[in-house]
Amino acid sequence: MSAFVIDAFDFSRTKANRDGVTPVAEMTRLAKECADASGAITWTVAGGVSKHGFPQMRLTVDGTVQLVCQRCMQPYAHHLASSTLLMLGKDDEQADEIEEMIDDETVDVIVGTRDMDLMYLVEDEALLALPHTPKHDVCPSTALLDSLQSEKKSPFEGLKDLKK
Repeated sequence: MSAFVIDAFDFSRTKANRDGVTPVAEMTRLAKECADASGAITWTVAGGVSKHGFPQMRLTVDGTVQLVCQRCMQPYAHHLASSTLLMLGKDDEQADEIEEMIDDETVDVIVGTRDMDLMYLVEDEALLALPHTPKHDVCPSTALLDSLQSEKKSPFEGLKDLKK
């Protein structure tokens, strides 16, 4: 994945906007979590300043990735859609102060830099949008599950076999 480096503070101050489409194959950390590297992530980053005067960026990701269902172990298309507000501190201490001041769980406070890799943030947001346990709403085929359940013996049957 090619780096897209910005000065996060200048980006926010000038209320800059950037958007793009990045193939999942170029996002190595995201591709590792997927069944295959097909698909693409559409992203938008918009800079701004909070009502408290702190620099902030709105980061939005949208796209479809291939995940493996944890019930039937088959791949399926999962739609990602996420948007987060990132407020920027100059260092860890200021980030902690901002977090305490705003006391809002919907806002993520991070340390901004003058050489921030925007694509790293985009990939982070896509990773955070993945489900903890990927699964179909309704699995298309339960044959694998059914075969495992039909082969399953009662523990007491196993003990009976030992007695013989």
